[in-house]
This record gives sequence, C-alpha cells and structure tokens, in this order.
Amino acid sequence: MPATDSSLKKAIRPVHLWAIAVGLVISGEYFGWNYGWGVAGTLGFLLATLVITVLYVTFIFSFTELTTAIPQAGGPFAYAQRALGPAGGLIAGYATVVEFLLATPAIAFALGNYLHFLHPALPVLWTAIAVYLLLTLINLLGIKESASFTLVFTLLAVVELLVYLGIVAPHFKMENFLKDALPFGYSGIFAALPFAIWLYVCIEGVAMVAEEVKNPSRNIPLGYISGILTLVVLAIAVMVFTGGITNWQRLSDIDYPLPEAIGIVMGKDAGITKIFAGIGLFGLIASFNGIIISYSRQIFALAREGYLPAILARISRKRQAPYTALIAGALAGILALCLGNTAELVVMSVLGAIVMYIISMISLFVLRRKEPDLARPFRSPCYPWFPAIALGLSLVSLFAIIWYNRWISVIFFSGLLLTWLIFMLVQKQKIKPAPKPLT
Repeated sequence: MPATDSSLKKAIRPVHLWAIAVGLVISGEYFGWNYGWGVAGTLGFLLATLVITVLYVTFIFSFTELTTAIPQAGGPFAYAQRALGPAGGLIAGYATVVEFLLATPAIAFALGNYLHFLHPALPVLWTAIAVYLLLTLINLLGIKESASFTLVFTLLAVVELLVYLGIVAPHFKMENFLKDALPFGYSGIFAALPFAIWLYVCIEGVAMVAEEVKNPSRNIPLGYISGILTLVVLAIAVMVFTGGITNWQRLSDIDYPLPEAIGIVMGKDAGITKIFAGIGLFGLIASFNGIIISYSRQIFALAREGYLPAILARISRKRQAPYTALIAGALAGILALCLGNTAELVVMSVLGAIVMYIISMISLFVLRRKEPDLARPFRSPCYPWFPAIALGLSLVSLFAIIWYNRWISVIFFSGLLLTWLIFMLVQKQKIKPAPKPLT
C-alpha cells in the first residue's frame, strides 16, 4: 500500500554518501572509457580526460552549493525549476532522467559481457535483464538497505582497482602508450569527450538522495568532495597504466577491457585472470545500484511536482521507497537494453548529463542574483570562476557531442520536444476556462 505522505526516510550518513558518489561512477573505470581510444588514441584521450577532469572538479564544487541550499530529491530539476521556472525544470528533469535511465542499461550490457566472459554459456542480454530485476528488488527494500549494499560493493570495487593497478603497473611501457597515440589529430580529442565524461558521469546523482541525508548541510559536501577526489585518482591511473601494457587497439572496442588487460599481462588461462573478471563485477554492481537509487528519486520528484503521472510518486508505507518509480525505471531500462548498444547508450547518457550541467550552472548564477539571502551552507569556491569554467566546458562538450553524434543528438532533442509538447498539453487541460458571466 502506498504511504499517505510523500516523505522519504532520512538514513544516509557521510560514508554512505561517499559510497554512493563513488559507486555511481566507478563502473566508468571498468568499461566504456576505452571507446575513447578508438576515436582519439591514448594521448588524445588523455588530453580529453584532463579537460573533463577540470570540468567535473569545478562543476562538483559549484553543484554542491545548489544541493545543500535546496536538498530535495529532484536535484537538478528542483534547482532549475526554482531558478528558471517550469521550462527550466522540464529541461533539467528530462536531461537527468535520460542520463540515469540510459546509463543503467549500458552498465547492464557490461555486466552481461563480464559474466559471459566468465561463463560463455550465459547469454549477455538475458543475464543483463536478470541483474536489472534483482537490483530493483533490492532497492524496493528501502534506502538504508540499498545504501549499505552500495557501500559494501563500492569498497570492494575500489580495492579491486587498486589491486588491478598493482598488477599492470610493472608492465607499463611508455612506448606502448605513445605508439600511434594521436591517430586522428587534435579533432579526435573532441570526439573522445563523451567517453571521458563517462569516467565521471552520474556523480551528481548524490543530489537525488539529499532528502534522505542526515544533516545535509554538513554531510553532502563531505560526500561530494571525497567522492570526486577518489574518482579523479582512479580514473587517470587506470586509463594511463592500461594504455601502456599493449597496443591500445586491442582494448578499444570491448566491454571488458580490464579482465582482457589482466589476461594480456598474466595469461588468459591464469587463475587470477578469471578471479579478477569475477570480482570485476563489484564495480559494475555498485554503479548499477547507485544509479537505480538516483533515477528512481528523480522520477519520484518529477511525478510529485506534476511533470509525470502522479502514480509514479507513490511510496511504500513500510519501506518508504518510491516503488512505482523503481518499477517504471526498470521497465524503461530493459526496453533500452533491447533496442541499443553500449556505445550508443553511453553517448545518449552523457548528452543528457551535459545538458543538465549547463542548466544547473545557469541556475546557480540566476539564484545568486534572484535569491541572494537563500541559506547556502556551502558556497562555491572561486565564484564566479568555478561555475563559469564548468559552464564553458559543458558548452564545448555539448557542441562536440552533437557534431560527432548527430543522429543520437536528433533522437535526444526530439524526445525533449515531444516531452515539452506533452507537458504543455497536460498543463492546458488542467487550466479550466473561467465561467462565462450570466447575461
């Protein structure tokens, strides 16, 4: 039975926030980023990654101001609606839902491929669907159980990446990393931006659990900042050391680059190769579960504000979990699994993220001017430079993504237009015409 109110349970502590922040993203270190080598080479992708690292560091320090000032489950939607009105809220909500809903099937594909790598008899698609359903069931148990689950798997995933670096680092050779390192020239750097973003995308999902955080003004900054610093170190280390063990073309178009890299340096028949592939699931599961937490809260918040059907804002009475949003998100993700592939899903998810970043930074500037007295427990350092840098790099990234992925961009913006038209139609129906005066 649904709860009669729309309140979410406050149960998240700083360590859970760190785990959610890192867990949301850490699968990006396991797969997806390596497609950037295919369009830019190792050096081109490294340069793209450094640019995107600057984007995310400045963005997170700026975004934290919004999250602590307006700690609502809607996250970017709530900030944009407050700063820019219904139109801004709609764009931010749509972009965020696309980002998180399509990141999950991309990770599901990788999970299916990892398990297929271990047991070739397991079909990739059906395995991915089974994991989707299992993790959705775990989230139906409630936020405390789900956050604890994410904490355990995130810790295991971080430890595993450190072990991986310890194994491959002794085999690193600079000549491997620099061989044909910029095959497409500097234009490849722009083409690689979506895959560099994949190393950090979805970290802002912490904002979607803000209503469930104990002492949000103190704990949210701790979670965000510790999370982004952890991810910067891991992302650059994994990408650089992996690129120096062999010819990068061998790893540029597969969903399991790390087990393959271990196989190259240790031998594919070595026991550690199979063991690593097995525990490699930790990072994928941590991200999968963290993103499910985030997209369900975004759908819930949009439904609570009338942008989506009200049924999606229902909360289970016992667990205080947004169960209809969880179920709807799972169904949408499984549909995306059946229609797309990993690279397409990564680009679409990243496109949603970049649009949301742009709207969020604009909202920050507007709220500073529009509501100067708004309580801001955390203020963006180096204002206005940090949000301005984040906004500028986001605009550059948006242009690059559209230029190199035109068909996917057409689908994304057509969906936004359709969503806008539906919203306007629904709102028009809600406004009843005034009764005619009696004559």
